[in-house]
Amino acid sequence: MTGERLHLGLTPWNFSDLSAVSLCEQAQFAEACGYESIWLPENHFGENALPDPLTLLASVAGATRNIRLATTSYLLTLRNPLQAAEQVAVLDRLSGGRVILGMGRGYAPEMLRAFHVPPKEKRRIFAWTLELMRDAWAGNPVSLDGNMEHAVEVHPQPHQQPHPPLWVAAFGPKALAQAGRLGLPYLCSPMESKETLKRNYAAHAAATEAEGLDPVTTVPLMRTVFVSRDKGTLRAVREAMAERVENARLQDGEAMDDWTIIGEPNEVMDRVAEYREELGMTHMVATRLRLGSVPEPVARESVGLLAELLGG
Repeated sequence: MTGERLHLGLTPWNFSDLSAVSLCEQAQFAEACGYESIWLPENHFGENALPDPLTLLASVAGATRNIRLATTSYLLTLRNPLQAAEQVAVLDRLSGGRVILGMGRGYAPEMLRAFHVPPKEKRRIFAWTLELMRDAWAGNPVSLDGNMEHAVEVHPQPHQQPHPPLWVAAFGPKALAQAGRLGLPYLCSPMESKETLKRNYAAHAAATEAEGLDPVTTVPLMRTVFVSRDKGTLRAVREAMAERVENARLQDGEAMDDWTIIGEPNEVMDRVAEYREELGMTHMVATRLRLGSVPEPVARESVGLLAELLGG
């Protein structure tokens, strides 16, 4: 597995400015460095909310040529399936076929309730929405109420056929099993340890096999990554990160190095090789989650250095 080329993606490193100018400039820099994809999450109602990642990615589409436009958790449970199919297809055509759709259900009960989504129904709604979206992209008549007299055909169709790559963001046994039964790649949380991920990928593979589907060969990982040649900078980053373990989903005995990749170039290369060897990682999405104390120029230098190390 380690002999295959690694697809390298990233999230923006400056979320403090969500203007089109800032996002496009970051995407252009990443594209010039050799990154193959740029990823945006979806979240709602907090001060740093990102409620509409497709709109933000549409601005990036016009400022770049090759970098793929991706979502880590486009929340199907919150959307009308017809409109979601249309909007994804529009972005895919607008960008010339560069969309990767990472999909989620949403995990915060208060957010789901705000959208009148019963939390216990989220997996069923996710599956129903995805099925209708795929039908719509296939050019089939679709009806939300099942009455085919009301069925419509969705246009435009995606540039990529039959549709953009579909990945499923998941954590927890039920979500992992659903992703496996769908035969779709599992996009892991960036805040789970390598040992937890080993168990998760095994559960995902078992669900795929039980469904009688071919093994999923795309293995994406999101990791908090920071690389520098300056020991003082690394020490400051490590000290800051050590105090920010809330919601990191660590088990007893696990620490920062179990869910982050922070170090000098040789250390980072060794850690990436471990993930490739032990988990079969094919795609790495580097995020600077919780590295908010890092100055923008320092974060940018890390972005460039990581691409240089991994062959961007």
